[in-house]
Amino acid sequence: MRSHLVKFVSLALLSLTAVVFAETDPNDLAILKAFRDGLENPELLKWPKNGDDPCGQRWKHVFCSGSRISQIQVQNMSLKGPLPQNLNKLFMLERLSLQRNQFTGPVPSLSGLSKLIYAYLDYNQFNSIPSDCFDGLENLQTVALDGNNLNGTTGWSIPKGLLDSAQLTTFSCMSCNLVGALPDFLGNFPSLENLKLSGNSLTGEIPASFRGGMSLKNLWLNNQQGGGLTGTIDLVATMSSVTTLWLHGNQFTGTIPESVGNLTQLKDLNLNGNQLVGLIPHSLANMPLERLDLNNNQLMGPMPIFKAAKATCTSNSFCQSTPGIPCAPEVMALVEFLGGLNYPLRLAKSWTGNDPCASWLGVHCDAKSKVSSIILPNYNLSGTLSPSVGSLDSITQIQLGHNNLNGSLPMNWTGLAFLTKLDLSSNNISPPLPRFRTTVNVVTDGNPLFSVGNATRRAPSTNMTQAPGVSDTPPAKNPGNKGTASVSRGSQISTQHKSHKRSNLVAVSAPVASIAFLAFLAVPLFFYCYKQRKRSFNAPTSLVIHPRDPSDLHNMVKIAVASNTHGSTSTVTGSGSDSRNSSGIGESHVIEAGNLVISVQVLRKVTQDFASENELGRGGFGVVYKGELGDGTKIAVKRMEAGVISSKALDEFQAEIAVLSKVRHRHLVSLLGYSIQDNERILVYEYVSQGALSKHLFHWTRLKLEPLSWRRRLNIALDVARGMEYLHNLAHQRFIHRDLKSSNILLGDNFRAKVSDFGLVKLAPDGENGEKSVVTRLAGTFGYLAPEYAVTGKVTTKVDVFSFGVVLMELLTGLMALDEDRPEESRYLAAWFWRIKSDREKLRAAIDPALDVKDETFDSMCVIAELAGHCTAREPNQRPVMSHVVNVLAPLVEKWKPLDDEFEEYCGIDYSLPLVQMVKGWQEAEGRDSSHLDSKTSIPARPSGFAESFTSADGR
Repeated sequence: MRSHLVKFVSLALLSLTAVVFAETDPNDLAILKAFRDGLENPELLKWPKNGDDPCGQRWKHVFCSGSRISQIQVQNMSLKGPLPQNLNKLFMLERLSLQRNQFTGPVPSLSGLSKLIYAYLDYNQFNSIPSDCFDGLENLQTVALDGNNLNGTTGWSIPKGLLDSAQLTTFSCMSCNLVGALPDFLGNFPSLENLKLSGNSLTGEIPASFRGGMSLKNLWLNNQQGGGLTGTIDLVATMSSVTTLWLHGNQFTGTIPESVGNLTQLKDLNLNGNQLVGLIPHSLANMPLERLDLNNNQLMGPMPIFKAAKATCTSNSFCQSTPGIPCAPEVMALVEFLGGLNYPLRLAKSWTGNDPCASWLGVHCDAKSKVSSIILPNYNLSGTLSPSVGSLDSITQIQLGHNNLNGSLPMNWTGLAFLTKLDLSSNNISPPLPRFRTTVNVVTDGNPLFSVGNATRRAPSTNMTQAPGVSDTPPAKNPGNKGTASVSRGSQISTQHKSHKRSNLVAVSAPVASIAFLAFLAVPLFFYCYKQRKRSFNAPTSLVIHPRDPSDLHNMVKIAVASNTHGSTSTVTGSGSDSRNSSGIGESHVIEAGNLVISVQVLRKVTQDFASENELGRGGFGVVYKGELGDGTKIAVKRMEAGVISSKALDEFQAEIAVLSKVRHRHLVSLLGYSIQDNERILVYEYVSQGALSKHLFHWTRLKLEPLSWRRRLNIALDVARGMEYLHNLAHQRFIHRDLKSSNILLGDNFRAKVSDFGLVKLAPDGENGEKSVVTRLAGTFGYLAPEYAVTGKVTTKVDVFSFGVVLMELLTGLMALDEDRPEESRYLAAWFWRIKSDREKLRAAIDPALDVKDETFDSMCVIAELAGHCTAREPNQRPVMSHVVNVLAPLVEKWKPLDDEFEEYCGIDYSLPLVQMVKGWQEAEGRDSSHLDSKTSIPARPSGFAESFTSADGR
């Protein structure tokens, strides 16, 4: 009996073994053998010479899933030789760990390995990489290529095939011979947390796609060779989740933005070895960083007292060597003067220390060591003139001729008691000219906005407080300046004259601080317009006056637009409110100015003169075109047709600019600029490649698109919810969209959603939970309108919640919100869905047939159906706020579950062994010394280098 039992157990074990250890796929076996045979030292692998079954015999460093190879882990083994180029035929490969060996030849293409999650190829001797290396890697999360001199003579760029890897969290390619610009598409990875590109030859600026919406925690762009990265670092101050930011060893210029203080997660900031200028922001000095390195820049002013645990800032242009000690008053006045000129590097390098009389370039002093003159003609200076010079009470001469200065002359300069000469010739200074004493020789020749003729006032003759005209030479723009209002000329301004010819008089209204300026400007503009009308009918037709301080939300200016038709003039405003008193294009519409103005000529060029082949879509406003700027940035150009430029259209035009110039979120479409020249009304947006959600839900068959999976639909719902939550609760003002629908939800390369079309947005009244309402004219789209809004015209944030609920219904059913072709009982989706949402069988039957409905999937669909019902409740106070909607959706999207583990050993660890033996085996696999290990050795609570505690912020 006992022998029979033994036989039975043996047979059972053999049967089980046959199930667990299936015979290795012949194709996979052949690739492994080629892998071994190509090595110079294959004996290090310790693979059996006569073995034909890696999955059954358990070859070292190889792991299987059934009969297919799923992992190759040969890291840190000193293996030498090339690799087989058909590694991508290991179709079930999930992990490839080849790091820290001496592999040579080209990197094998990984193209088509859709199961691959981890690819560690770093610190080898690979010499090239195929362009299709990353094509089709749908599940890729980690790539490491560090320390390989790829394409040694020419270098290489990250291929766009990487975009297939929507789940990418880590891309590390330090010292791997990358060249050229940092790819713009790297900003399109929603899950990318670690981007490490140190020690390459990257050039150009940080792409605009990196702004705001990324999930980056570690960004390493340091020590680029051959000049390095350039431009400002303003953009990185929007990366709210970043913890480590290494930008040292580049050529970044400009100032450190004050908004860097908003990076609450930042722990390590290294800006060493750049060309940053200006004062250190108070917000940076007050950040509780672990490490801050500002060495080797051209930072000026006083050295602050830092709150960082370790802060260094040597080799800069500080006035004092001791933190917290203020600069001399004259030094600070000159530093502020330099700030108005955008801190030109040539002067920033010279103006060091606390004594402006110690050989500061262009600064001269009297016998009492007081600043007596500033002599900086022909220095290519730009920017505006600072009022701080008014405190230099010993100054006698200021010579700034033949530069590119703009803005108006500070009024307090008239109080300089010893000033005898002020030379501002050949700049772009704008009127009015303050009334100086008659002993001051003021020279303004060559300033286009002053007289073309005699613009020099010599004491005691002509006092030029008004200029009789302006020329058509456009002044240089100064986008970053905040000191004084700047004038940019995009066009000619026509005016009426005595022969009663058709006229377009430009009326300019500026902030309170600019009232004096405008008073003086009216008469010169009249005469200028008369002269310019005679000169050229081809000149553009707008004058744009930028606000004094773009960060001041209430500091608005009017932009007067002189039209060439019917003698009308239009002005555009950014108030965000309805302008119902307007009756047409010639009426008053106000926009906020700033730095968003784009020439229509540029837009014509990048769209091939609005060619039909570049059309992206049409609507009631006109046509949207695709364009591409010179640097490769793709844009969407929304051009109003002349026939639809009505009061309502201009109201929507103003609202788009007013809202999108104030808000910035990764799930809201970004406004890049606008144009209002002549009869053109054009808005320029970021290009969102996959188009509207509606075409993927309702027209995917006709357009030959892949239907959206349920997982993608959940992601889209969450993205939209986060964008709307931002509008309702998280932006500096509360906004109501009023036209949320699937055709106004755009999908990017990775099918991440962005809310668009802000022409109907209104400011929400203050109040808890968005329940306070404001009465407005009815707007929006039937099928998505909340009942209380449709009946009473009262709008709250809850009308957006209702519309969002309808979008959820569309995502579930694949049906449009309103379809006249459907039977009457289901024509209006919201009403029909309410009747079937609580019946699981009816709900299941109503699900979009394009979806694969499994039990687990259906459970989440039921949650979404319930949420859609809550969002579309008849009473507004029964609907949730968008933050609650986000909290419901986020767990469904980000639900965690363990990976399938079909084999006993994972990552080379046999969990059936005693703990000490497991740790010893792991250390040996990692190449670590395990000789000291015994059963009493304590294991640290956390790996070395980890902080004692971790905190997280709401990263929505």
